[in-house]
Amino acid sequence: MKAALEKMKVVDLTQVMAGPYCTMTLADLGAEVIKVEKYPKGDDTREMGPYVNDESYCYMMINRNKKGIRLNLKEEKGIEIFKKLVADADVVIENFRPGVTKKLGIDYESLKKVNPGLIYCSISGYGQTGPYSHKAAFDLMASAMSGIMAMTGEPGRPPVKVGIAMHDIAAAMTAVYNILAAYIYKQETGKGQYIDVSLVESALAWTTWEAAAYFGAGEIPERTGSRHRVSAPYQGFRTKDGYVLVGAANQRLWEKFCRDVVEQPEWIEDPRFTTNQDRQKHVDELEQLIESILVEQPTQYWVDKLEKAGVPGGPILRYDQTLNNEHILARNMVQEVEHPVAGKTKVLGIPGKCTETPGRIRAAAPTLGQHTEEVLKGLDLTEAEIEELKDNGVI
Repeated sequence: MKAALEKMKVVDLTQVMAGPYCTMTLADLGAEVIKVEKYPKGDDTREMGPYVNDESYCYMMINRNKKGIRLNLKEEKGIEIFKKLVADADVVIENFRPGVTKKLGIDYESLKKVNPGLIYCSISGYGQTGPYSHKAAFDLMASAMSGIMAMTGEPGRPPVKVGIAMHDIAAAMTAVYNILAAYIYKQETGKGQYIDVSLVESALAWTTWEAAAYFGAGEIPERTGSRHRVSAPYQGFRTKDGYVLVGAANQRLWEKFCRDVVEQPEWIEDPRFTTNQDRQKHVDELEQLIESILVEQPTQYWVDKLEKAGVPGGPILRYDQTLNNEHILARNMVQEVEHPVAGKTKVLGIPGKCTETPGRIRAAAPTLGQHTEEVLKGLDLTEAEIEELKDNGVI
């Protein structure tokens, strides 16, 4: 089958999470991605464990389907080679701190002279403009700035980080859809453009219900644990042996839950719980009543009752249970790939299932500098020139 982005060439200057996740997504969809790693140690993620045969599993997870070269951009010859790579590229992606690319002479204004149709995407903590643009920021700082950390955790307890690097992934996905939009525009007009993506704004854009509460009623979202902000009961509850989720998110489901799951039809007429707004106001009492019943039976008992009643719900799985779940496996979300050093390694699959242009895992993440010579020969450098570059610490 055809790969959707098989004609797209991407030069990837990114490292760690947000940028590499973006370029992995483009590579999964068929783009040729050449990952340019700094000389001599490469992507910082290579220093993060666990390791298999000295290869970082963190690095391998988000750098599949890419060609990897190691290039010294502090050397004039390194910049020359980089510009040759960019000359026929569609996209350059970088996540240096703002100002670094300009110092190196590889910022958008410099590179569009080499390639006027270039799409250039910068990913940073706070964006390229504004009073905070100069500040360094990782996912954790973005979580604090976006307000998401302040609303995450249990009521009355300190703020906590989200369980995953959500802001990095949000920035990666924001970069992906803006790059694809720019690519369509380029195909129509031949024009490239500059894309400025920030971790803070990417995640902030996901806070739709919370923004509605603030703009509409002046409410400041507080920590609610697993509770929903506008629906009840819509949260996790303790059972005899674990936890179960209940998603009675509308009146019909609430009534089914009362009658067919917990067998408490009188709750339907209880003035504290008559409407969703009533249930929200009395959510503490509601939670105590529901949990006092659910703790009497194991999780699977309630999962079966919820399913039979047609009320959305399910167990709260540990991550090992998720990765071995029959549905996750049937959907090919755990796959194996052969790595030249680590051997057979498991990776997460591709979440979008397209009928005509499916994403595909074609190759494992590159070892450090694995494709340097191959890529340079593609730029018409001779064996002698490549050896000289090695001797001079450029590659």
